[in-house]
Amino acid sequence: MKLALKFAVAVLAIILAYSCKLDQGQNGENQPPPKKEVSAADILGNTDYLAISYGGYRENTRDIQPTIAQLKEDMKILAAMDIKLLRTYNTHLKQAANILEAIHQLKKEDPDFEMYVMLGAWIDCLNAFTANPNHEEEDAEANAAEIQRAVDMANQYPDIVKIIAVGNEAMVKWAASYFVQPGVILKWVNHLQDLKKAGQLPGDLWITSSDNFASWGGGDQEYHVKDLEELIKAVDFVSMHTYPMHDTHYNPDFWGNFEGEEKLSDLDKIDAAMQRAKEYAISQYQSVADYIKGLGIDKPIHIGETGWASFSNGHYGAKGSKATDEYKEALYYQHMRDWTNEAGMSCFYFEAFDEIWKDANNPGGSENHFGLFDIEGKAKYALWDLVDRGVFEGLGRGGNPVGKTYDGDKEALLKEVLTPPLKVLKPVQ
Repeated sequence: MKLALKFAVAVLAIILAYSCKLDQGQNGENQPPPKKEVSAADILGNTDYLAISYGGYRENTRDIQPTIAQLKEDMKILAAMDIKLLRTYNTHLKQAANILEAIHQLKKEDPDFEMYVMLGAWIDCLNAFTANPNHEEEDAEANAAEIQRAVDMANQYPDIVKIIAVGNEAMVKWAASYFVQPGVILKWVNHLQDLKKAGQLPGDLWITSSDNFASWGGGDQEYHVKDLEELIKAVDFVSMHTYPMHDTHYNPDFWGNFEGEEKLSDLDKIDAAMQRAKEYAISQYQSVADYIKGLGIDKPIHIGETGWASFSNGHYGAKGSKATDEYKEALYYQHMRDWTNEAGMSCFYFEAFDEIWKDANNPGGSENHFGLFDIEGKAKYALWDLVDRGVFEGLGRGGNPVGKTYDGDKEALLKEVLTPPLKVLKPVQ
């Protein structure tokens, strides 16, 4: 009897030991820890989470929405280049909801897949895009619907939507077809912040508005109004746009080749001009930072948009400022990544893929050519090194494998690169 009891105790001990080992295998040190849920605070300014502005439209009209399968193709391409944070622009078209669903499906297929979204809600004034826009009133019904859809999407996909941006260049005065006063943006930002406090939105969701540097106080004093001050206090961070490329035409003081650079090689002249373009972007950032600091407000600033087109048959091309080609685009892209990474800022670089709907009646218009990839999915010069490293192997767009523009022929590319114009300095009076 004693022998049987000892045997039973021994068997029980073995069973318990094995059970403990199983528990340790499932929950202990031998298993990877569960993935930490990241927030906007973890992502923004983190170089492990590169950001980009994204539109997946492949046709010359937005009436043809990209399919979820097409969006998944793009997500895989972007993920391969370490992009983990996308910016979208509106909720009233299907693309935004489909992007979220595409990411959701990719995460189900691969638990290690990571992609997050700054979800844009488009904001219009009353009678926007008509002959008589009313900039003193908002399109209250349409704006409310945009915001509600953003709320619904953020609640449906809390693991993906980490930021909501109220409006896109919605306060800058040159957006003459639709701009609103800062009080309208403030109203909707406060509404979303109130929903967070009430537990009707995730508490770690960040709220902002994405607008031109001037709209954030870095430009003319006409923008320095009380509602802007209150808006800066209300947002979780400032999402600021800067576009030196456009100012190679509109405000070209920094653009061209200056006295003392005449003897440089053409590529060195271009390098010098693009270095000044970088400094110009930094100066616009600094003007916003100085304004906010002058208000006694401490608020993070991230670059919500900046980019450089690779082609233009208008102001920025051969008959204009000679600013646009793939070589200059690549220099600017690297400058922006280097600067913002070193400064601890996110940069939603504009943009991932060319979108030919933006200037549908003019295929050579610069707005069609801001992508780092062309419409077929070929990597422009800025990304040729990634193609060489094989990061896009097995990936493609619309049946086209990711390759290089110009078939990778740098000499052919450089033949189309124009030297910036000589800058004639006015004599000091």
